[in-house]
Order: sequence, then C-alpha cells, then structure tokens
Amino acid sequence: MARNIIDLIWKDHQVICRDGHPSVLAIDLMLIHEVTSPQAFAELEKRGLEVFDTSSLIATIDHSTPTRKDRFVIHDEVARQQVETMRSNAKKWEIPFFDFESGNQGIVHVMGPELGLTHPGATIVCGDSHTATHGAFGALAFGIGTSEVGFVLATGSILQRRPKTMEIRFEGEKPTDASAKDMILKLIADLGVDVAKGHIVHFTGAAISALSMEERMTICNMAIEFGARAGLISPDEVTYNYLKDRPYAPENFDEATKYWERLNVPNPTYDTTKVVDIANLKPMVTWGINPGQGIAIDGTIPQIAGTEREINSISAALAYTKLSPGNAIEGTKIDWAFLGSCTNSRLEDLRIAASLIKGRKVANHVKFYVVPGSEVVEQQAREEGLVSIFEEAGAFFRKPGCSMCLGMNDDKVGPGERCISSSNRNFMGRQGPGSITHLASPATVVASAIAGAIADPRKLG
Repeated sequence: MARNIIDLIWKDHQVICRDGHPSVLAIDLMLIHEVTSPQAFAELEKRGLEVFDTSSLIATIDHSTPTRKDRFVIHDEVARQQVETMRSNAKKWEIPFFDFESGNQGIVHVMGPELGLTHPGATIVCGDSHTATHGAFGALAFGIGTSEVGFVLATGSILQRRPKTMEIRFEGEKPTDASAKDMILKLIADLGVDVAKGHIVHFTGAAISALSMEERMTICNMAIEFGARAGLISPDEVTYNYLKDRPYAPENFDEATKYWERLNVPNPTYDTTKVVDIANLKPMVTWGINPGQGIAIDGTIPQIAGTEREINSISAALAYTKLSPGNAIEGTKIDWAFLGSCTNSRLEDLRIAASLIKGRKVANHVKFYVVPGSEVVEQQAREEGLVSIFEEAGAFFRKPGCSMCLGMNDDKVGPGERCISSSNRNFMGRQGPGSITHLASPATVVASAIAGAIADPRKLG
C-alpha cells in the first residue's frame, strides 16, 4: 500500500525497478523551451533516433526572449539561434508550439497550467529547475538536465532514484496581510536551504487548503530552493474548479476527478515531517544571497555570529549586498523593482499589485518592470484595466517572458544596482553581473517601488 500521494504517483509510473538501480519512470508530460532543448534534439539526430511521443510534449519560448514591444527582433545572437532552433525542431517533429502572438506564449510554468496541461497524479518534467510549480495540482513535477530532456524525447521515460518523502505542515491561519510568497520565504528562512535534500515534499495544513491555485503554484515553485527534488499539494475542489473547461483538461472530466480523488491517501505517513508556524507571519524579504537569508520586513539584518560556516556565509552575503548587521532592512534604497517570473506573474499577482499602486506613483529613481507570465495574462490584464493602472503610475508593462528573473535576456539589473523582486532566486549576479536582489511578495515589491526603498506593504493600507 502507498504511504502517501508521492508513493502512489511513483508506483503508478514505475516501469522497471531493480534493487540498487534507478527506476525507469514513465513521463506523462514534458514542457520544452528554447534554452535546454537544442542540444537534446541534436543528440537525437546524431544517434538517428526519433521523438517517442509528440502528444506528451508542449513547447514555448520564454527564457532568452526579449520582453520589449519589438521582441520579434532578437539582437543577441545566441538567443536568436536558440529561438530559431526551437521553432525548427517543433516544426520538424510536429510538436505543439506556442510562439509569439499565438495567444498562449509565455513562461513555461505559467502557460502550462493555464492551458490545463497540468493534471493531478501526472509525472511532469522540464529542463528548468522550477518545474516543481506544477506540483500545486498534485502532480509529481521536477526539473531535469539537457541530457535527460533527450532521454525523455527518445523514450518517454527517465531514470530516477526514488527520493525519500517529507511532509511540511503549515500550522496556524495565514494573516490576511501576508501572502503565499511570505509563507514559502518564512519556511526557507526557518528550516534552511538544504532541509529537504534528497526528498520530495508534500505541503499540508489548513493554510495550504485555503490557498488559491495561483498561491499554491507560488509555494511549490520554490520547493527546489530548500533542497527538495519536488514539492506538491493534494488536489481538491479548488484544483478541479481551476482545471475544468481549460483547453487541455480531460474530456471526461467527471471520470478524471474520480481518479484524482484516489490520490488523497488516508492517514498518510512520511520519512520526515517538519512544521512551520505562520500564525504571526509578516511580509518577508531576503537580505542575503540565497533564499534562506530572509527576515520579516520589520526585522534587522543579522549579526555575524554562529558556527564557522554560518559566519562565513553571513559575511559573504553582507559583503556582496553592502548591508550592515543590526540595521533595519526596511528603508534600504532600491534602483529596480520587478514583478514577474514563474513564481509571481499570474493575473492574481497583477491584480494585487494594481490595487496597491492605483492612484500612486513609482519613485522617480526606480525602474519598475511588470512582466506578465503569459499572453493570456497580458490580455486579461489589459481587459481589466490593470495595464493602464501600472503605466499611469510610471511602471513599465512588458511582454511575457522570464525577463529579470535571470540574466539571460535583455532585462538585466546593472552592476551594484539593487532590485526588489518577486522572483525565486537572489544568488550573486542572478539578475545580471554584480546585481543585488531582494526577494519578496508582489505587495512588498509594489510598496518598495512607490517608496523608492524596501517598504512594508501593510503601511499602504
């Protein structure tokens, strides 16, 4: 008998399992983008292999693409070749492909769920570390390397060693002035960046059940940031209501729902259980160079103390971010604000941001980029008048793409410049060489863009 939802999905997809060897795991869906697929397709051609099953593949372009209005002209030669190669491979193998102006192009982990491609109980992979986002639907979803992309293309399966399982239970009711992003940043700050190493995580608790699908995706998106191989949430009525009537939802939806219900294993057990108390959760913001170096918005930057490893880590972080121990994080001047990425670029995120910035202005010295996660989100934001609100406030509303999440396209934070970002990683140089990144929720990003410095969104009312 399966001990939990993770075990059940694994057993349903395990093709071969031999003692001492990785399992052969069947893959239901692989999402493809322009950066990690060219080498995989080239390897197939080199070996004289064909794509195993195009019906289990979906492709788009997002990572290296420009987000300016004239994005059809790609100035960077590497990026241009990546995009053209993706187009060529999709055409050659007849893989469903969502290009610019298709109506569905966007960040792969935004456009996939909104099309209804992500199903409970499925195995999903992508050549991107934040594939765990799809776990919000009760899917087993994880990132893979380029060679593994080729393996899935050729066989429809992958070699994987079975990880251990971990429950992370959120206890307490989330305060209304805190967000799902604050929940996950609190988790990583409390438990550390490697607490779930070697595990797949099941997020549980009443606070999780109370979240919308967009919020659940934010939680699962950052599972990789505390060492997990993947993270997921059990499917429920919220999940089913989100999926129903979407383009790629199952035709016999009621029958599919009955199948998905079996994923909720009664009285589940795990190898490990961790608890995070969010009863007094406040808006969170990172001060250092990994997502675990975070504090409450009204907190102070930590002192250089602890074990030798901790002292070295804190010292390196403060030297890079140019912050001083004991100082308040609130009030730290910023140069950039970024609302976007596969963590927080969905319509719900844009609605929250627009509600806070309406009637206000971005600080004169701050550049504020608002980047929708997909063409669907972009269109909905226009129809609801959100784009006008952002532009009247002085923000730059861009075209869909990964944008300033990573320094792989035109949108970069300059050396020594400081950005508050709704993305998922604050590594050194992540948003551009020498850039300094502070992770936060959409609300905190907006409040900071208005103040011109890291600011508490609760003070906006």
